[in-house]
Amino acid sequence: MSAVLESPGTPPPAPGPEGPGAAPSATGRRGVLAVLVLLALLALTTLASLMWGARDIAPGEVWAALWSPVDGDNDHLVVRDLRVPRTLIGLVGGAALGVAGALMQGVTRNPIADPGLLGINSGASLAVIVAISGLGVGSVGGYLWFAFLGAAVAAVVVYGAASMGWEGVTPVKLALVGAAFTATATSIITVVLLTDQRTLGEYRFWQVGSLANRPLDVLVTVLPFVAAGLALSFAAGRVLNALALGDDVARGLGQDVARGRLLVVAAVVLLCGSAVSMAGPIAFVGLVVPHLARVVVGPDYRWIVVLSMLLGPLLLLVADVAGRLVARPGEVEAGLVVAVIGAPVLLAIVRRAKGVAS
Repeated sequence: MSAVLESPGTPPPAPGPEGPGAAPSATGRRGVLAVLVLLALLALTTLASLMWGARDIAPGEVWAALWSPVDGDNDHLVVRDLRVPRTLIGLVGGAALGVAGALMQGVTRNPIADPGLLGINSGASLAVIVAISGLGVGSVGGYLWFAFLGAAVAAVVVYGAASMGWEGVTPVKLALVGAAFTATATSIITVVLLTDQRTLGEYRFWQVGSLANRPLDVLVTVLPFVAAGLALSFAAGRVLNALALGDDVARGLGQDVARGRLLVVAAVVLLCGSAVSMAGPIAFVGLVVPHLARVVVGPDYRWIVVLSMLLGPLLLLVADVAGRLVARPGEVEAGLVVAVIGAPVLLAIVRRAKGVAS
């Protein structure tokens, strides 16, 4: 079990002046090539998200809707008012979830960690329940700040509790305290939902995770927080590479372990809080994406963070488009489609981790 908690793959070699690897130029070439390929795929997926849905719209009409819209044209209204907001939210939310997952796996040295490990999803969900049941909030825009506040409070409580004791914060303590917080919050949520049918009816549409019917104002509100979280994430690459070698080695390399871990947790709160408040607690994106990035560029977190920022929105938009196509003229929420994709990957990861442990 310790191997599962401590080893998200082969740790990177000790970072030196040229970077954390024996052949940094090879890693860099693979990384640059992967970025170019992912940008091309992301552009195609973005176009598909604007074209495909309950009814298909030709690329020329999409272009006209974006740059020279005609008042009263139904196709132009669909593109501008419905598909553009959900596509942009998918791009930003997917990037936030992907990077947050990479940070969580790095800071906890746990290959099956995702943003929910700190209790962030459950904290956001509990805050939304309070907003609906106690304050009568009934819109996605109204849930926004409650979800963000709940995510932040959950992270502070979990990190504060895990920091108690002579050895301070450790990956195992973070995982255990996060699991305990999640269990407690889930129990409270269940009690409220079982006793309040109105809250259950409103909460379930947010909880399943979706990009549909999200106003663009929600994205505008959280965009500064996502930008700040990404900036912290890029600064945390070297810290994560050092932490992957163990706390003692990281200290020997001159890293302030407590400060570095706090920096990563702050980035996770900003990113995951933003994504959850926009689209609901979508699972598996933060779990699957870092493993895909690691396959391409190895264990260097400076590249894993960059690739996760591109793979996250790619996975989320593919799931959203697939959900629209499989149930026309209705749709399946993106959160459910991602779960269908992510569950087999999770099983494969667990099997591989057991093999390493044995």
